[in-house]
Amino acid sequence: MVENKIPSGSIELDEWLLGGYDRDVITVFYGPAGSGKTNLCLIAAAEQAALGNKVIFIDTEGGFSVERLKQLANFDVMKNIILLKATTFDEQRECFNKLLDLIGKGIGLIVIDSLVMLYRLEIGDAASSKDYEKIQAINRSLARQLRILSEIARKKNIPVLVTDQVYGGFLSQEDLDSGKKKQMNMVGGDIIKYWSKAIIELENLGHGRKRAILRKHRNLPEKRFEFEIVDDGIRKKKGFFS
Repeated sequence: MVENKIPSGSIELDEWLLGGYDRDVITVFYGPAGSGKTNLCLIAAAEQAALGNKVIFIDTEGGFSVERLKQLANFDVMKNIILLKATTFDEQRECFNKLLDLIGKGIGLIVIDSLVMLYRLEIGDAASSKDYEKIQAINRSLARQLRILSEIARKKNIPVLVTDQVYGGFLSQEDLDSGKKKQMNMVGGDIIKYWSKAIIELENLGHGRKRAILRKHRNLPEKRFEFEIVDDGIRKKKGFFS
């Protein structure tokens, strides 16, 4: 095991990341639906639970699957999982209050899947009513949540995995006719980028293939890793490792 890193749950992904996920930072996965964000989080959670560490998992999308965790870990994994659920942004704020009370010995990983879905709904409602003061308050709340996660990671040496959503940029008809693809932007934009030290973009390539692109890392260059999701985790696609 590499010092100050935790295993991802995949030997091949650990090799790509030179040891796994950094302990003292926020790592963000962003990409479209079905690109593997939740699966990567569950794989890491199953690995930590199998090592006897507690995992705090905040689920805002309903993507948490006990069955998938059992498939990955092959034992009663839930005894080491602390599951918090939120269906509104207010409930998400409450989850963060609970999170602070739960931090202590034995926590090996914190996962938030996703940090931005409920934020996105809340900000959309405020924008439609042109309530700019509320928009600022919502953004401050998101920044506070990221600050809390960053301080936990740095001071407690507990790794944090966060998933983010994307939206496409505008393309002209000329761009569309030329076959140009929309650029995928992170929901939460600069707020997320500021607090995150590792950012991994995920793409769907079709036929079950996924691509991870390391967009930001304090030690590693931008690079790519193509994989597919299988019963016991993920498997690298041969010939796609750079």
